[in-house]
Amino acid sequence: MDGLAPPADARTRILDAVEAIVMAKGVPALTLEAAAREAGVSKGGLLYHFASKEALLAGALNRLADHVEADYERVLAETPAGPNRATRALLNWTFEHPEAVCAQHDRAGAVFLAAFHHDPALLDPVRAVFARLRARMIADGLERGRALAIMAASDGLFAERLFRLCEPPADDLPGIRAALEALL
Repeated sequence: MDGLAPPADARTRILDAVEAIVMAKGVPALTLEAAAREAGVSKGGLLYHFASKEALLAGALNRLADHVEADYERVLAETPAGPNRATRALLNWTFEHPEAVCAQHDRAGAVFLAAFHHDPALLDPVRAVFARLRARMIADGLERGRALAIMAASDGLFAERLFRLCEPPADDLPGIRAALEALL
C-alpha cells in the first residue's frame, strides 16, 4: 500500500466540481457541461448521477447537510455524558473544532449562497439538519430560551467564520464561551 487515497468516485468528483465552479465563477457558470468537464466525466456520466443544474446544487447541499450532521455527531460522541450533553457538545463544536471551517466548507458556503439565490427550497436538507440540532438542544433539559440562545450564538459564530463576515479576536473567544456556558 503506497498510502495514497483511492481516486474519488464520479459522483464525488462531480460534486467537488460543482463547488469549485460556483466558488470560482458563481452559479451562472455552473452548467452540466462545465461540471462534467471539471469532474473529468462525460456528460452522459454526469447525467447518470444528476439530471439538471438543480440536481447538481441539491446534491452539493445534501452532501453539506450530511457533513454538518456527521461532524456534530462526532463531537457529541466525544462529549462526556451528563446534563445538557447535546448543548455542551454544540459549544465544544463551536469553540474547540475550528477545522469545521475548512476548504470544503468554503466551497460549500459558496454553494449554499448560490442555491439560496437560485431556489431557496434547495436548502431544505440543511434546514432539516438544523431543525434536528435545535430539537436536540430543546430536549436536552435546558430551558428552551437558553438552549436556543446558545444555538443562535453558535450559528452566528459559524456563519461569521464561514462567510468571513467578522472573525472575533481569538482572545475574545474564551469570554464569549464563558458567557454562553453561564446559560447552562
